Amino acid sequence: MMGNYQDLESKTFLVTGASSGIGRAIAIALSRQKAKVYITGRSSERLDETLRSFEGEGVVIPADLTVAEEREHLVDSLPALDGVCHCAGIINPFPIRYVDQAQLDKIFDINGAAPMLLTSRLLGKKKIRDDGALVFISSVASERGMKGGSLYSASKAALEAFSRSITLEHSAKRIRSNCLKPALVRTPLYEQAKDHATAAGSLENYEAYETRYPLGIGTPEDVASAALFLLSSASRWITGTSLVLDGGLTASI
Repeated sequence: MMGNYQDLESKTFLVTGASSGIGRAIAIALSRQKAKVYITGRSSERLDETLRSFEGEGVVIPADLTVAEEREHLVDSLPALDGVCHCAGIINPFPIRYVDQAQLDKIFDINGAAPMLLTSRLLGKKKIRDDGALVFISSVASERGMKGGSLYSASKAALEAFSRSITLEHSAKRIRSNCLKPALVRTPLYEQAKDHATAAGSLENYEAYETRYPLGIGTPEDVASAALFLLSSASRWITGTSLVLDGGLTASI
C-alpha cells in the first residue's frame, strides 16, 4: 500500500527507465497520486504499456539517454518539473579479468553518464523548479563488493557522489537530491538472473542467498513507496543522502 502524499497532486515529474521494473512502478505510483508524469525509455511499446496502467495524466517521450541528441530532445520537450526519478540502468555482470573499454563504456554510459548529463541539461535549462526533488536509483552494491559486479558497483558509487554535489550546488533554490539503494528486487532482471541460475544448476545457491533477507526479497512497489517520500514535501529536510532498502540484508554487516 502506497502512502498518501497529497502535495504530489497536480505536480509534474519525469521518470526515466519507466518501461519496466522499478521505473515503471514509480511512474504508476506517481500517477495514483494524481501527478502529471512524463515517462521515458527506449521502447515506445513498453512505455505505452506503462501508460495504460496510469490513473492520472501521463506523457510518453521515448529516448535513448546515452544519445546526446535524444537527451536534448527530451529536455526540450519537457515543461518545468517538480521532480525527476532516474531509474534507467543495467547490471551486465562479468569477472574483473574480462573488463575492457567497451564493457566499461557501456555500463558507465547507461548507469552514470546518461543520468548525470540529463540532470546537467535539466538544471542548465532551468527545467527543475525551486523546491524540486531529484531521486537517483543506486544500489547496495555501491558499497558492497559483488562477484562479477565491479563496474556496476563503481557506476552506482559514482552516481551517489554526483547526487551529493547537486545538494551543495543547488541548495540556494532548495533543490534536493537523494539516492535510493535497493538490494535484490523482484524485477524482470531478477527473474532473468534466477532463470540463468536454474540453467547453470546453481539455483540452490541462489535460493540460499535469498534466505539472507530477514524481510524477504523486495518488490518494485517497495522502492516506489520510498521514491514517493523523497519526491514529496514530507522529505523537505532530507538531501544529499542515500536510503538503503534491503529487507535487513546488511543489518549484520
